[in-house]
Amino acid sequence: MTVVAYALAVALNVFILYIGTRFLLHPFVAAAGYGIPATQDRAYLEIKGLRDATFGIVGLVLLAFAGAHAAAWFMLAVALAPLGDTVIVLRHGGRRSVAFGIHFATAVVVLFSAGLLFAV
Repeated sequence: MTVVAYALAVALNVFILYIGTRFLLHPFVAAAGYGIPATQDRAYLEIKGLRDATFGIVGLVLLAFAGAHAAAWFMLAVALAPLGDTVIVLRHGGRRSVAFGIHFATAVVVLFSAGLLFAV
């Protein structure tokens, strides 16, 4: 179970680091994938990118240097971001399939990952 807990946590952190990098490098394409297409306000999209990239780096650092329980607490707290993203997509006319199929599902997987890390 330890290998699965760490592997899932690493994969989630690397994935959010990728998403953050995508928002920094290709913000309008990334915004469309997020569920709310954007044609301006590049700065706000890049802010989201920096936030996501930072979450990924902090998660990896905690896994490497602080251990499973610290990383679990971080994952538990950071699950608020995809839950909030779910609400944002719904409030701004995005598709329900994206809100729940991407953002809400991500929150569930992050919470599951936190549970696995707590069990290690």
